[in-house]
Amino acid sequence: MEADHYENFPIARVWLPKALRGPIGVIYQVSRTAAEIAEEGNWRPAERHARLADFRAGLDAVASGHMAPVHPLLFGKLAGVAAQYKLPLAPFYDLVSALDQEIDTTRYADRPALLDYCRRAAHPVGHLMLHLFQAASAENLADSDAICTALHLTNFWQDVAPNWKNGRVYLPLADLQRFGVTEAQLAKGVVDDAWRALMAYEVAYARAMLVRGAPLALRLPGRAGLVLCGIVHGGLRILERIETAGYDVFRHRPALGAFDWCVVAARSVTMWLSRRVGVRATSIEGNV
Repeated sequence: MEADHYENFPIARVWLPKALRGPIGVIYQVSRTAAEIAEEGNWRPAERHARLADFRAGLDAVASGHMAPVHPLLFGKLAGVAAQYKLPLAPFYDLVSALDQEIDTTRYADRPALLDYCRRAAHPVGHLMLHLFQAASAENLADSDAICTALHLTNFWQDVAPNWKNGRVYLPLADLQRFGVTEAQLAKGVVDDAWRALMAYEVAYARAMLVRGAPLALRLPGRAGLVLCGIVHGGLRILERIETAGYDVFRHRPALGAFDWCVVAARSVTMWLSRRVGVRATSIEGNV
């Protein structure tokens, strides 16, 4: 699981209601601690698995009302927040499961396998936030899942090159085969018609998921809804950046600059005020 997701978490937190910043901070700390076990340090895979097993034991302790055998202060805070806001612990277990998988899994055979990973890696934070806002209806959870998975996929397509350097390929192998793209091309950063066709397909899929989940932002009250409008349009803007770079994510990692953030802000406010998603807004540069 990419550190960027966690590092952006506290940044978004400051825009949310003050009363919820403490609970959100605890959720962030728990998520970040689990991610550090899976990703950082010089531990061998077996030791990472063992430490994540200990982390699960901490969640078990919260569930049973006992003191956690590891990170007692952290899990004590989680127990308090979970009790106060009636947070389910299943999202935390899902997150740990995804991190456990990430230690050994470097390839995904097909889209269902990748989406199953995203279900456990991306959905938990969205679910927890909706529970904090007392807005965890079936419709809201489904739209949150679509947004979170789409953002996770967008990050994968944005970071094809660094992920390859780390020995990981998140593009489904079945899609590589379908479009005639080999891992040797990834290694060389070859951007040909086959690669562009593959990436156009992946970008379109992520965009469709973002648009499908976007109505959630219009159902959330106050700043939370406006913040989510910005998150949705930030993801859409990254996808536009991938397209305007001709899908060359090897030499031009898509990133948002000051102008892009102005575009995102304008689109977010327009969406919020018009109460319409706007579906697929045309790029300012005229290249979509």
